[in-house]
Amino acid sequence: MAITAFAYLGLSALLVGFKTDQVFLVVVFALCYFLTPITRKLILGFSIFIVYWIIFDYMKVVPNYRVNDVHIQSLYEAEKHLFGIRVDGVLLTPNEYWQHFHRSFLDVASGIFYLTWVPVPLGFAAYLFFKNKKEFLYFSLTFLLVNLIGFVIYYVYPAAPPWYVAEHGFTFIRDTPGNTAGLSRFDVFFNTGIFKSIYEKSSNVFAAMPSLHSSYPLIVFYYGLRNRLGAINILFATLMLGIWFSAVYTSHHYVLDVIAGILCAITGIRLFLLMATKNKFIIKILDNYRTVIS
Repeated sequence: MAITAFAYLGLSALLVGFKTDQVFLVVVFALCYFLTPITRKLILGFSIFIVYWIIFDYMKVVPNYRVNDVHIQSLYEAEKHLFGIRVDGVLLTPNEYWQHFHRSFLDVASGIFYLTWVPVPLGFAAYLFFKNKKEFLYFSLTFLLVNLIGFVIYYVYPAAPPWYVAEHGFTFIRDTPGNTAGLSRFDVFFNTGIFKSIYEKSSNVFAAMPSLHSSYPLIVFYYGLRNRLGAINILFATLMLGIWFSAVYTSHHYVLDVIAGILCAITGIRLFLLMATKNKFIIKILDNYRTVIS
């Protein structure tokens, strides 16, 4: 394990630069692995999410705008054509509309909704881990698969978010840093830098299509329904709709990005379930994995 840890830290330092997050990840993994049999099984199960985190981090090595042209104006015009809102004779995108008519309670609500995208999937995964190992693996691997599908689309169709057009127009500026956009109003309201610190770590701002933020709550909601969680699914549905609205309200995504994120989640869910129930090789791997973490 020590060799693997040092190899990861060395490779990370070489590819994306040394960061304390990488050391933190290694320390947590080691502590959980050696602490107790239960924590060992837990960290081995949650390694699925660690794989996601590492892949996302390594996307900095080859930004998608180096692979394909970034779509800026074409996506903006398509959004305006399909979902434009006319105000005083001027056609606005939904993002532009909310920039003019934002409200403090919506700023706060949107910030809260956006803050749930990490703890809710992880918390739900933890619940499934202790409740039903098979469903834990199904949920976690679906989450990973949906992300992989989304990452591929990022490279096939690099796209600028709405805030980029508001800040820079239709001119492509490589290495543009992350931006809190409408979520900055949440930071200002509470005099904090929560979202500022989050978006400073963005792997690539030209990865707005699809909105994976919109995919995650749908995956949670689906598996909540699948596991018959009753009233808790009302909360999951509320968070899902809230994140979809917030993505547009805060100018982080177009409505088209959100729709693409929803389709991405549906595709990933159906594809994984098909493989997990029809492919004998996948079924065997899942059975073996479940034995390791049980």
